[in-house]
Amino acid sequence: MTRGRDGGAGTPPAQQRALLAAVVAAILAVSAAIYVGVAADDGAGHRAAVAGGQGDSAIVGGSGGSGGSGGSGGSGGRNDPAAPASTGTWVSSWAAAPVGGEPGTEPAGLAGRSVRNVVHTSAGGSGARVTLSNLYGQSPLTISHASVAVSADPDTAAALVDSMRQLTFTGNPSVVIPAGGQVISDVVRIAVPRDGDVLITTYSPAASGPVTYHRHARQISYVADGEHTRDVTGTVYTGHSSVWRYVTALDVLSNDANGTVVVLGDSLTDGISSTTGANGRWPDVLSDRLRSAAESGRDVPRYSVVNAGISGNQVLADGLGRPPGNTSGLNRFERDVLARTNVRVVVIVLGINDILRTPGTADPQRIVGGLETLVERAHARGLRAVGATLMPFRGHGGYTEEREAVRQRINSEIRAGGVFDAVVDFDAAVRDGYDPRRLRVEYDSGDHLHPSDRGYVRMAEVFELDAVKGGAPAEL
Repeated sequence: MTRGRDGGAGTPPAQQRALLAAVVAAILAVSAAIYVGVAADDGAGHRAAVAGGQGDSAIVGGSGGSGGSGGSGGSGGRNDPAAPASTGTWVSSWAAAPVGGEPGTEPAGLAGRSVRNVVHTSAGGSGARVTLSNLYGQSPLTISHASVAVSADPDTAAALVDSMRQLTFTGNPSVVIPAGGQVISDVVRIAVPRDGDVLITTYSPAASGPVTYHRHARQISYVADGEHTRDVTGTVYTGHSSVWRYVTALDVLSNDANGTVVVLGDSLTDGISSTTGANGRWPDVLSDRLRSAAESGRDVPRYSVVNAGISGNQVLADGLGRPPGNTSGLNRFERDVLARTNVRVVVIVLGINDILRTPGTADPQRIVGGLETLVERAHARGLRAVGATLMPFRGHGGYTEEREAVRQRINSEIRAGGVFDAVVDFDAAVRDGYDPRRLRVEYDSGDHLHPSDRGYVRMAEVFELDAVKGGAPAEL
């Protein structure tokens, strides 16, 4: 053994180079592991799988692939539009609750047609994945082509040319979704704008039975004959649609949001009386408020807000059919709230249809009990649960003094603070000062039940943003 110049033990030059190379390789391996771990973290405490597929799966990092050049991982090069971005937090940017099978599509579905859904984002991102559903189908649904792109204009089916991306599923351009099932696409690299429109297009070549849809989109989408999923001009999309078909979620890898708020509600949340194409539902306005407050430096969470409203929805009772259409809040909580990506808060705005659709007089304690069960399920998953008082409806065809008494009883329970972690008092915000059993005229769409556009804005304005701060209370 020889001595080095510093008087320490020395090693031969060849061994020194080998040792140095081993150390460098170890450092690079550890760095890569840390990098992939951070990149794949969806913010919910678990990591995405490295081979694409369903659930929270994604292609992560640079060299990972999903079965060839057609996969969402591609070659992993920086210029590969199919290679997902590597940093950020996965959140739900848009979602819609499936309602049932679309009437008139029972025999053939939409075989031979391209369906271009227009969805409005809450959060932007550098990567995206899409959830497609065949929940109400009665046979397997084949999607042979699918794409995602940024809309070129709010009133057209055209896409920004450089934004068009083919969707793949575990590396394949086609996928078969079993009846009652759903699938999540591989991740694609795409610059998704916040507060913007995204086009999600599917093509099915074969008959599949009823189309799973969301009825009250309040958004115009498009249909074309033939396979045109990657068409960017939009000229072939001559058919118009007022519903969302197959698509139930758009997740993004975001740098401007680190969690998701899900609003579980009925038509008052679904926004069926809001102006089509204006994105004026109250959760849309709440999303804008949260983003503006965070950008101004206010200490509020950077959360996306997604809408899980279904017109006519109840806390307790399902609709008809198998699986039931218009599934109750209790029975769809797992699907429409807990299954959303990186959900941190649930806002529950349900109960008015339990009053209106119950023959005779509804039991307020059963409805409150149902709300409490929803909160318990939220807490079990660490979610904060915010609730709202039920708004007035005198003048509506379903109004009776007995039903009004039930509404008042439920609101008293909610205001007392024993049901939710925080409460927004929609009732006090929109009721008429002279007759508190009615909506104020300017907040009434005209049917004395659903708000006007001004009414939706008012609902979002009175929502205290601090209500979404924090998590579930600790159990004693």
